[in-house]
Amino acid sequence: MTTDARAEKGEASPIPDPTVIPPVWSRITNLTIDRGEGSWLITTDGERYLDYSSGIGVTSTGHAHPRVVAAIQAQAAKLLHGQQNIVYHEPGLRLYERLSHVMPGEGWGAFLSNSGAEAVEASVKLARIATGRPVILGFRYGFHGRTAQTMALTTAKDVYRGHFEPLPGSVYHTAYPYCYRASGGAHSPEACTCDWEEQLDLTFHQLIYPEHVAAVIVEPVVGEGGYIVPPPGFLPRLREITRQYGILLIADEVQTGFGRTGEMFAMQHWQVEPDIVVVAKGIASGLPLSGILAQRTLLQKWPPGTHGGTYGGNVVSCAAANATLDVIESEGLVSNARERGDQFLTGLRRTATKYQSIGDVRGLGLMLALELIKPGQGDGRVPNPELTKGVQAEALARKLIVLTAGTYVNVLRIIPPLITTSEEVELALGILDESLAAAGA
Repeated sequence: MTTDARAEKGEASPIPDPTVIPPVWSRITNLTIDRGEGSWLITTDGERYLDYSSGIGVTSTGHAHPRVVAAIQAQAAKLLHGQQNIVYHEPGLRLYERLSHVMPGEGWGAFLSNSGAEAVEASVKLARIATGRPVILGFRYGFHGRTAQTMALTTAKDVYRGHFEPLPGSVYHTAYPYCYRASGGAHSPEACTCDWEEQLDLTFHQLIYPEHVAAVIVEPVVGEGGYIVPPPGFLPRLREITRQYGILLIADEVQTGFGRTGEMFAMQHWQVEPDIVVVAKGIASGLPLSGILAQRTLLQKWPPGTHGGTYGGNVVSCAAANATLDVIESEGLVSNARERGDQFLTGLRRTATKYQSIGDVRGLGLMLALELIKPGQGDGRVPNPELTKGVQAEALARKLIVLTAGTYVNVLRIIPPLITTSEEVELALGILDESLAAAGA
């Protein structure tokens, strides 16, 4: 029976087999989801899963937050698309105005696009045209996207770029202060001995003159590369160095922004003001939207027509973003991320004392990680991706969804929605403890 025939009889057609999706989309789970409620996903079979992936850090206000849903429904009934080159629309104008005030200080403006990679590309184009310089400098372990330009910036993992050379040039990478994996041995970030500054100076002496560098791009907390929280002095010192050479500082806050780390933006933990902020993921609670924030004086250096996009600043996505900001503010989600993050990190550190395979516990707000190793092998920090995937699988079997990260895929990353409760955090901690034991940690 055809789909049309079933529809005429009031019958639902069967869900297509998942093989219709190409295998380039690697799988985290094989669940077929019917709906989401807050921190939970519900399958077509009615099973409930605690979603501590948040769609890779996207659903900050939880699944189907009523205020976000209402805003989307109301806007969808009025206008689905009003292209930015052609018309203005109220949700977009309101969002542009609001985004000019989300960073400390005055004079900020925004540019809206669709995906994180698009926004990173926009930041690179703006930096180059504003400075008249060609080079972009990134950090090892960084992830900035999968388009050609953003692949060139990305070094988090070989799979993201390894098959796609040649990539755009005038991009260089320097050392990131990864305290757990420092060449001199693991140490506390508070007593950092990493030689990142010396390596940056060496980069300037071996590879590229600093006066040719348009911008340095950095994730305030490294995401795909392993949820690496930097030592306290790193970003303030980097800001000093970039100013010394007239280099713009781009903060890639795609994964860290909009409250994820317990501040509206992660750079605020260190009182560092970047020149350009890249935003996406949590901005619209699941609808495609991204952008950059920058001083208006910088944005005005972009001549009209030199950048744009058909769908950027989509009217329904803007309505969702305005509602998302309302929820973040009125429900105190930034402070909740900080409090639940402290609770979670304390619990993970307590759990870590039971398992020799946990090499490091780290996190900031609701951006948390366990780095898993093979104890007794090598220097005591040999990555253990097999165990990491095993713990992830055991957690899924207990109806908790978590992700992996890291260059060697040996980091278990935990990304709860910002609305998560104390009770949900305790539930997740218990499941993770059971999963570590079951996986042989």
